[in-house]
Amino acid sequence: MAPSIRPLTLEPPAAHRRFPDAWHVTAFVIAGLVILPLGVVLSSVFTPADDIWRHLAETVLGDLLLNTLWLVVGVAAGTAALGISLAWLTAVCEFPGRRLFDWALMLPLAIPAYVTAFVFVALLDFTGPVQTAMRAWLPDGLAWLPPIRSRGGVILVMSLAFYPYVYLLARQAFLSQGKRAMEASRALGHNRWNGFFRLALPMARPWIVGGLALVVMETVADFGTVSIFNYDTFTTAIYKTWFGFYSLKAAAQLASVLIAIIFALMLLEHYWRVGARYHPAGKHDDFGARITLPAGLRWPACIYAMLVLALAFVVPLVQLGIWAARVAATDFDARYLGFLGRSLFLGAASAVLICGCALVLVYAKRRDGNGGIRLATRIATLGYAIPGSVLAVGIFIPLAWLDHRLIAGLQRWFHVEVGLLIVGTPLAMLLAYLVRFLAAGYGPIDSAMHRITPNLDEAARGLGVGGARLLQRVHLPILRGGLLTGATLVFVDVMKEMPATLMTRPFGWETLSVRIFSMTSEGQWEQAALPALALVLAGLLPVMLLTRHGGDAP
Repeated sequence: MAPSIRPLTLEPPAAHRRFPDAWHVTAFVIAGLVILPLGVVLSSVFTPADDIWRHLAETVLGDLLLNTLWLVVGVAAGTAALGISLAWLTAVCEFPGRRLFDWALMLPLAIPAYVTAFVFVALLDFTGPVQTAMRAWLPDGLAWLPPIRSRGGVILVMSLAFYPYVYLLARQAFLSQGKRAMEASRALGHNRWNGFFRLALPMARPWIVGGLALVVMETVADFGTVSIFNYDTFTTAIYKTWFGFYSLKAAAQLASVLIAIIFALMLLEHYWRVGARYHPAGKHDDFGARITLPAGLRWPACIYAMLVLALAFVVPLVQLGIWAARVAATDFDARYLGFLGRSLFLGAASAVLICGCALVLVYAKRRDGNGGIRLATRIATLGYAIPGSVLAVGIFIPLAWLDHRLIAGLQRWFHVEVGLLIVGTPLAMLLAYLVRFLAAGYGPIDSAMHRITPNLDEAARGLGVGGARLLQRVHLPILRGGLLTGATLVFVDVMKEMPATLMTRPFGWETLSVRIFSMTSEGQWEQAALPALALVLAGLLPVMLLTRHGGDAP
């Protein structure tokens, strides 16, 4: 028998490394960048409150808590009702237009919530075309019509904007249950209605809760939509306190309260999902015959799906196109090239930076998936749940401290008078984006890495390829799809980001999202249409990726 030959390994196994290597150190540094702004914000609770904070606590803090609570509950209920019902119809039932709605109902993800908000306000406000026409047709008045600028209005708009999060995951859950689940419910004597509530819905609970968690995080983090509706929440209060009262300390203390709320929501989501082990009862192609709706329900189901799609996507897109066509000749000038150029630069630079950091995290975890690396990875991807306004406060404070130390050092040692070096520069914006959207780039890359078998790594090491060469020559070609998906998601998310951009941008820097905020703040809806339409077209890219790779319904 020939003697066994041990493959040549250039890297010591993880268990035998005495010190962290460069990959581990870099992963911990990236995690530290996320911890730093959160720690800075939370540390503000230990400093004495100034007069502005006491004034806020005595006057508006209770209203902010109540408004935020109502908004979270209302949007969660609205997105659950829309997302679950539409997911059940397209995944299980057969009705006219089902194949079209199966993918088209994901298109509202391409429209930022604040864009849908200003379209609805412009159309449905008292002076808007809808109420003006209805007053002409109904001379008795419109006292029965509730105002769009209300709690119900903002809940409606955000539910239409965010329901695809629940729809995507719930649809996947219903498809994965297969025909065996419904056959089991019939064997137990349940009709289809009872089978849905007593079997299919409980089995889909982890997916639905996951979608609702995304909805709640987006709702709490939203700034543009609530500001358009003049609905005060913590995100608008943080912005007004910083730029209205010029009190960074009070803004940080408000942000600390918001972080506490977010952590409580994350713990609640973990409690609902802990210990859940739901295995699919079948495959997509194992679903069997769909439920053919009765004659009296087929067209109502089609009309229901069509109405949701029209309100959430078609009406905003068409109205933006009409407004943009009206003002393009007079409003489009060289400034818009600047808006577009800055947005593209920030999106592209953030995509490269974030995907590079995400790749480091993924590879470090693959090399040595111990508890420390896994904890660092979890911390590094925590920023997606933190609102941009909170991150802006948390990043501004340490960067301002560092700037003043650098300026003092240059004056002392080189007698050079300089302005701020980091604060108010694109570097501060990129750091905020890195913390906020690292999870968006990490997810697709990590999923792609999981599809690479460890045997491939061992074979490469046996040939003398390890470390960075292993990543470059073996992993990167296979990870190309995940990197492209992550970069696309980050690119579009950064272009749509509003609060972090508003609060960290250099003076005079306007992007598409900042232009939308400026125009909508003054009620100039038509002038806001051009940058909004550009954002919508950019947002269609990741949605098309989702519809392409999400799989077709049977």
